[in-house]
Amino acid sequence: MNHRHVMSVTVQDKPGVLVRIASLFARRGYNIESLSVAQSELPGISRTTFVVTGEEHTLEQVQKQLYKLIDVIKVIDHSEAAFIDRELMLIKVAIKAPEDRVEVRQIAQDFRARIVDVHRQALIFEVTGDEGKLEAFIEQMRPFGILELIRTGRVALTRSAADPKIVGHLAKVA
Repeated sequence: MNHRHVMSVTVQDKPGVLVRIASLFARRGYNIESLSVAQSELPGISRTTFVVTGEEHTLEQVQKQLYKLIDVIKVIDHSEAAFIDRELMLIKVAIKAPEDRVEVRQIAQDFRARIVDVHRQALIFEVTGDEGKLEAFIEQMRPFGILELIRTGRVALTRSAADPKIVGHLAKVA
């Protein structure tokens, strides 16, 4: 049975690492639904977050193969424990009448969305939150007309204290 997995892969920040990781997923037939990469708390170390859907057994094999890649430091399947995830979205919403502007702003306030650009015919909002919140905001804006939309992809951290073995290993690598 296919399940959705949110995975973080901590890597040394070197050219080609992302391509090797993405290729590994592709060879196993996984479509990467979401991808986010950025520097971590340590210089020279990046954290990549993937969202993929697939069978448990196959994903376990992918995790083992990830560890064989030379620049991979740590692999975490967040789906195995409690985690926090967030995503950023920019969304441009059409404003056709003054009353639309008032209603759209009220909905945005309810979602704690920030207005980042104002135009006579459109407003651009910045929305952060989990996938459900962003999807709900999109659905609330559809009747007004969504002109453009972009999402960053999810980022995630496990909800627990840092594992001293991992921190020590990362410090040695950095």
